[in-house]
Amino acid sequence: MHQEALLKEIRRKIGDRSLNDEIANILNISYDAAHRRTSMKAKFSFEEALELAKYYQISLDQFLGTENQLVVKRTQPVRTTEDLLNYFENSLKILNVFQNITHSKVFYSAKDIPFFYTITDSILSRFKFYVWMNLLNQDKFLSPFHEFNMEYHSVKNEMLKDLYDKQNVTEIWNDTTIMSALRQISFYYEMGLLKKSDVDLILDDLRKLIEELESKTLEKTNFQIYVNDLVILNNSILFKNEQQCSFFVPFSMFGYMMTNDKLTCEDSLSYFEHQIKNSKSLNESGNRERKMFFNKMYEQIDRLKQNLL
Repeated sequence: MHQEALLKEIRRKIGDRSLNDEIANILNISYDAAHRRTSMKAKFSFEEALELAKYYQISLDQFLGTENQLVVKRTQPVRTTEDLLNYFENSLKILNVFQNITHSKVFYSAKDIPFFYTITDSILSRFKFYVWMNLLNQDKFLSPFHEFNMEYHSVKNEMLKDLYDKQNVTEIWNDTTIMSALRQISFYYEMGLLKKSDVDLILDDLRKLIEELESKTLEKTNFQIYVNDLVILNNSILFKNEQQCSFFVPFSMFGYMMTNDKLTCEDSLSYFEHQIKNSKSLNESGNRERKMFFNKMYEQIDRLKQNLL
């Protein structure tokens, strides 16, 4: 029964492609051996079933027979710059199944500025990487920012950002979404680890990012920002399309639990949609309300620049 259910899920994922060819290629077995498995004349080994489930990102929860238990994956711990770059590369691999699907959607509960925007080759991204490494590194290397020369950018980072930009994205923000970045700038400046000249460049870069997001709410039909001051945002992320879904829940700065469980994704989508109903769309609201929201952010940036003398 479980093998039939697994094969049914694989058929749903591959569409018109040959099931036997797919199984043979993934498991590195002959076409005849694959046919025996798909016709139920032979059973998958445990390792084969796991390999197929991993390849097609099929949740194993549905085969447990228990409604409220989940099999989840977690991201690897991040302690070094190599770990962090690997984190972004692995994120790209996980999300690559959503790369070329025009009907893919993303929902992001933005407690902080979504990290997809701060993994480019910019001084803001360099600063965020510096902050992440100081907070994540167990040995606490509090060197000045201008001496920070660790690798913080890669081609994979850009590919991950491009993947996110191509999706139909819905982000939920509030007035505090920008605050963690501003507090980090203030903290490292007051510690004497950040020069005023670097503060100005980072804040200018942050302002430029917010301006780009404001323009996107006006120009791009596949990008939406909703403002909700009633709920506590938590940086959870839902990727979904007609074939599959992935739901990410944070448990630390770069620690996420991930599940492909269909019911969990449906519940999270329902919750996102409920939040949206109680939110204000910056895309559909008038110019006055949209400008008021973004002007608050510009004012916070300008105020910090003036206060850090």
